[in-house]
Amino acid sequence: PLRLEARALQRGGPGLRVIRSGVGPERSRRTCARLRGDVAERWVIAGLCGAVETDLEPGDVILASHLLDCDIALAQDPALESALRARGLRVRKAPMLCVPRLVQGDERARLRERGAAAVDMESRWLAPAAQGRPLHVIRVVMDGPRHELLRPATARNLLRGLRVLADVGRGLEKWSGEETATRHAETRRAGGQ
Repeated sequence: PLRLEARALQRGGPGLRVIRSGVGPERSRRTCARLRGDVAERWVIAGLCGAVETDLEPGDVILASHLLDCDIALAQDPALESALRARGLRVRKAPMLCVPRLVQGDERARLRERGAAAVDMESRWLAPAAQGRPLHVIRVVMDGPRHELLRPATARNLLRGLRVLADVGRGLEKWSGEETATRHAETRRAGGQ
């Protein structure tokens, strides 16, 4: 969503089409409206997030199993998870909760009780842009219960998150290329029968 996140993804996956939405629900809704009618076959929402689970560390990757409080189903593709793990990333499939503002302190525990592993401020509002096509949400942890924002380590955690996000871009590009090759092979086989 942010320029820094978009640049990190693009740096890792220069062949990816990356669209920057900006932070928060309102910008996400505007971006979603702008993308209405887009013909992309698959959608990935990617960027940084805040952990609410205590064992998540800055740089961990959340491959969302589902979005809490959202009725849009996420695609489940083991090949995507494998492509991310092949980059050496620490990946966890877990539920994400979308919130309208930054989360800190005791609020993390309350959100954890609702079943969330991590939170972001855009996915729920961007998800309708997929218009029923396969949608994945990938987030890199930047802060958490033991790594609050506005602490001396915040800059270091941001840089680490952006480096990991570039690796996510590399994994996405590899996965996307393999998916395209598989679809072309299936089409050729179907045409030859």
